[in-house]
Amino acid sequence: MPDEQDQPGYPLRVTRHIAAPPERVWHVMTERLEDYWCPRPWRTEIIEIDWRSGGRMATTMCGPEGERHDGDGVLLEVTPGRRIVFTDAFRAGWIPQPAFMVGCLEITPEGEGTRYTATTWHWTKEACEQHKAMGFEAGWATMGDQLAELAEAG
Repeated sequence: MPDEQDQPGYPLRVTRHIAAPPERVWHVMTERLEDYWCPRPWRTEIIEIDWRSGGRMATTMCGPEGERHDGDGVLLEVTPGRRIVFTDAFRAGWIPQPAFMVGCLEITPEGEGTRYTATTWHWTKEACEQHKAMGFEAGWATMGDQLAELAEAG
């Protein structure tokens, strides 16, 4: 089986089961993004999220030492209760900008709960390797854990 980094689009992926119904997981995904979007002790400030295809998604991740990482992109797809696809390849108004990835958060019913899958695709193998070296697996898995914690708490 080839490494994900050698597949078309150079994907990285994490998945986990969440012991909560998809409706609750979706609610947390869209209404409490600032509470799970980056691993604690980092926190997320929402600048703007327009939950529709073509809508702006702008956030700032703030680190405990004063670090800041601004993200400004667009939502490519919002399928309520199922999928959110976003990219940093465009700013609002479809204005191109230097791109790093396309991200996708998907949920599907699984047993008594929900299967959560987060995938990123990259334009180059080098960008994919850079994202992996930045700690994609641990970071995005922690994001999934935090999402699960919130959804499972009700």
